[in-house]
Amino acid sequence: MKTALVQVRVDEDTKRDADELFDDLGMDTATAIRVFLRQAIQRHGLPFEVRRQERYNAVTEAAIAEGDAIAEGRVDAPSFKSWDDFESSMAE
Repeated sequence: MKTALVQVRVDEDTKRDADELFDDLGMDTATAIRVFLRQAIQRHGLPFEVRRQERYNAVTEAAIAEGDAIAEGRVDAPSFKSWDDFESSMAE
């Protein structure tokens, strides 16, 4: 069977970490890449789940944490019965 060359550029840290991992698994990185490609072909897709991970900026993360703390009762926060009550509290 003829072979073809596949080249991929990755940062040095990724290469080093991958080499160490695959060495621990008893193979080199080239073999691991061949395993990945064969599994992708066999499964007609990636051999693992891919999903988008939500990421928020620091302000949004802080707001989420504050909301969680309020919801869990760890932080006292004012409550209002209506929008008008809220607006009048802001005028004070």
